[in-house]
Amino acid sequence: MATNNPLKEKIYRIIFKTDTPAGIGFDVLLIIAIILSILFVMLESVEHIDKQYHDFFFIMEVILTVFFTIEYILRVWCVEKRSKYIFSFFGIVDLLAILPTYLSIIFPPTHYLMITRTFRLLRIFRILKLMRFVGEGRLLLNALRASRAKIIVFLMALLNIALIMGTIMYIIEGKENGFTSIPRSIYWAIVTITTVGYGDLSPNTSLGQAVAAFLMILGYAVIAVPTGIVSSEISKLEGEIEDLEKVICKSCELDEHDDDALHCKYCGEEL
Repeated sequence: MATNNPLKEKIYRIIFKTDTPAGIGFDVLLIIAIILSILFVMLESVEHIDKQYHDFFFIMEVILTVFFTIEYILRVWCVEKRSKYIFSFFGIVDLLAILPTYLSIIFPPTHYLMITRTFRLLRIFRILKLMRFVGEGRLLLNALRASRAKIIVFLMALLNIALIMGTIMYIIEGKENGFTSIPRSIYWAIVTITTVGYGDLSPNTSLGQAVAAFLMILGYAVIAVPTGIVSSEISKLEGEIEDLEKVICKSCELDEHDDDALHCKYCGEEL
């Protein structure tokens, strides 16, 4: 819906769209801020680095938090239906990006060290803000949804194999070789099929090692199956995509609309 406030319309276009140089520049600046914020969170967890650069990290966190706060306020201000945005997925993510710093200031570290540390670690959720800029993410999500039935059948078949092979290994190896129960043997089968191989449990008999070798070879085939299923669905979806430009709803930020849609299917706002 067009607005009578030119400034609000301009800010909306800069923040929510990338069809102008200002919009592209804002997105690039936001990506850099998110990456820097996540980097500082990780570096703060390294004790000797935090001791040396603690003040610098604090100053940068304040600057980044102010930036994200202004961004959040502008997003809430320029959308038509604010409650829709505030309680949407990205609205909650944007709020999580700024709350931890303010909460850590409210709760003094000397008295509430664990609470403060938890709040500060919640800043890692800023990485979710990057999802705005991954256009292929929606394609991958749709491909996973389209192939979920095939994947469920595949996982059920894999579970049956793990149950059968785990039971067989329990019979072959027995308690004396560490396979003390069928569930523990199934755990070994899953670890082997997925090619993880922790090494905490391994067969000692010749027959058991032969079964393990078979599962290891089967594991390589297992990796290829879900990849092929999802890749096939991605190819189908890519062939169906005609309009590359996303239409984003002003009210709720939903971008999954039909090509001929005139109103948002979630909140009814005019597109």
